[in-house]
Amino acid sequence: MNITALGISGGAWAETARPAEETMVVSGKVSEEPTAPFSGMVATKTLSATKTAADLIKTPQSVSVVTRDQMDAQDVTSVSQALRYSAGVFTEYRGSSNRNDEVFVRGFSYVPKYLDGLSFGATASSQTGTVDPWLLERVELVRGPALVLFGQVNPGGLISMTSKRPTSEAIHKVEFRAGNNNLAEGAFDFGGPLSDDGRVLYRLNGIARTQDNQVSDYKETRMAVAPAITWYPNDQTRFTLLTSYQKDPDAGYRNFLPKAGLVTETSAGYIPLDFNVSDPNYDRSWREQTMVGYEFEHAFNDVFTFRQNARYAKIKQKYRYLVYATSVNDLTLARRAQHEIRDTDEFGIDNQLEALFETGDVGHTVLGGLDYKSSNDNQQFWRGMGSQYDIYWPNPVYGINVDESTFSLVTDEQQNLDQMGIYLQDQMSWNNWQLLLSGRYDWSEVRTTDNQNSTTVQQNDNKFTWRTGLLYAFDFGLSPYISYSTSFEPNLQTNRAPGAAPFEPTTGKQTEVGLKYQPVENTFMTLALYDLRQTNVSTYNSSLGWFENAGEVRAKGVEAEIHSTLFDSVNLIGSWTYTDAENVSTTVAGTEGKTPARTPTHMASAWGSYTFQGGALKNLTAGVGMRYIGTSYGDAQNTFKVASVDLYDAMLRYELGEMSSALKGAAVQLNVNNLADTKYVASCASDSACFYGIGRTMTATVSYNW
Repeated sequence: MNITALGISGGAWAETARPAEETMVVSGKVSEEPTAPFSGMVATKTLSATKTAADLIKTPQSVSVVTRDQMDAQDVTSVSQALRYSAGVFTEYRGSSNRNDEVFVRGFSYVPKYLDGLSFGATASSQTGTVDPWLLERVELVRGPALVLFGQVNPGGLISMTSKRPTSEAIHKVEFRAGNNNLAEGAFDFGGPLSDDGRVLYRLNGIARTQDNQVSDYKETRMAVAPAITWYPNDQTRFTLLTSYQKDPDAGYRNFLPKAGLVTETSAGYIPLDFNVSDPNYDRSWREQTMVGYEFEHAFNDVFTFRQNARYAKIKQKYRYLVYATSVNDLTLARRAQHEIRDTDEFGIDNQLEALFETGDVGHTVLGGLDYKSSNDNQQFWRGMGSQYDIYWPNPVYGINVDESTFSLVTDEQQNLDQMGIYLQDQMSWNNWQLLLSGRYDWSEVRTTDNQNSTTVQQNDNKFTWRTGLLYAFDFGLSPYISYSTSFEPNLQTNRAPGAAPFEPTTGKQTEVGLKYQPVENTFMTLALYDLRQTNVSTYNSSLGWFENAGEVRAKGVEAEIHSTLFDSVNLIGSWTYTDAENVSTTVAGTEGKTPARTPTHMASAWGSYTFQGGALKNLTAGVGMRYIGTSYGDAQNTFKVASVDLYDAMLRYELGEMSSALKGAAVQLNVNNLADTKYVASCASDSACFYGIGRTMTATVSYNW
């Protein structure tokens, strides 16, 4: 029986002739596909930049790809940590106080997340949810406005996550990890054919973990499983069912601390790294996520391929804690008691038609699509205030009585978002030239219902956005490019002047020039210079008491990154980031012309590992890394700075099969992140919103593949 091999993405088909009596198994490793398992740390293709399987060297936009092997080597436990060594991104700016994988990209916060090409955790006015990186094949960072193919997004960029998918090659892996902070973890990854003819494949991933947070009396407990099935009903059609369930009975810590005690010393010194500003007797942090989706692909012929991706997700969350509000003095902190319940339902579907053809000497990859997403976000938020919640941090007393019957209901709100977009893109190739043209039109509607007042406010926005890029790929591996792109986001701020109309959407535009260099297959370097502007930013006018739609933020910068594998034994990753951000116009007194808080001017990182190829140390891998976070301003008025910091990481891995053939497939690995256990402040948003960085983490991993 002959089965045509379907490229997992990109609609490329390659038929291999086989004897009639021989069964051919569909292979996902004929060449690199952006959704298939990939060996190494130097990816050469991207799916998120163009929604097609495009060569990075020929894509006129700045993109970073973090592979599964890189995540494993660097012992990442969150999507945010996966991007630690990528240029242009400020990860873990909240330290361990980060429940939703929040990052800054090119100076802009709350960068949206996409999972398998569809929006994940994006409500009408915020981001929510998280995906355990064990369930992912890769993480991509697309820098700059990427709205043209995905819809309303932050102008800084987006995070694109790719789930592990079924493969024809059998996968059997189990892993156990232990470490400081009482870490205990078990994980598995199974996959392969379910039928003799290779037309039905499966993948099953799961993980269970418990660990103490660095903040006293907080735990992080998780259980997640992700079953997936792929079915090839015929040689032209593929259907993949992607599901996952994740429950976090202890979803971690999120709070704030003052400048005094973190950035500046008090009469009692500095606040301890493990200080819990809340109360263990009251704390609750719980989250549950369920997702069901599919990917369908059918090739009509050598020209046309149709794809449809869809997913439904439900995210349920419950939190109780005492949150830091302000300081009575340097040693006594005022707190508020808060109780939050949040349920989010989201649905997304993306229909695509791709056409591959030529007009004369010009090759075309044309992609047209219609996508739709909706979210229904319900939030209830209660608050209790009073001096009974004050805490003296040098000698904290816990176990106070929190009477929720005295709480006030601050928010009882439902937000429904509906967004539909149509888009068209043409990737043209002529000799060594690559020209990218994209356009999109979006319609969005947001209905906000205040259940306390039984009132509903509706806001409708529509906008055309576009992108163009030109690249020349020299035969020796150098590709200079220039691009221009735009974006928009509905501005949902309701605290406006009496009688004022809804705000205009916040818009973004970016010009980027860059160089990409790929001298050999296993080395990829990028250099990008950009000028990015966001306008119609809502800013608070303190003298009037409401927001105004008059702000503009500009960010200019330079980013450099390298991924390289040399002699099959040396892996190198490096990045450097320079960001010059400014509030160009604003109604907030004292902030015009200032640098936004939490925006380091300089960041840099380097990672290197070496695998011994022979001798007594054969297949021993040693790795070291350095991360530098430069100084940043701690408030919008630029009245104080957060100091720079150097962080060091290390890794050792040994394949036990070198000791005994009976241990073939087994390996042990040791990781230490923040090797010196440096105590540092990650960032401050104001003098009452500062965050300690993550201290030393040590893990030992035992894995077995068969």
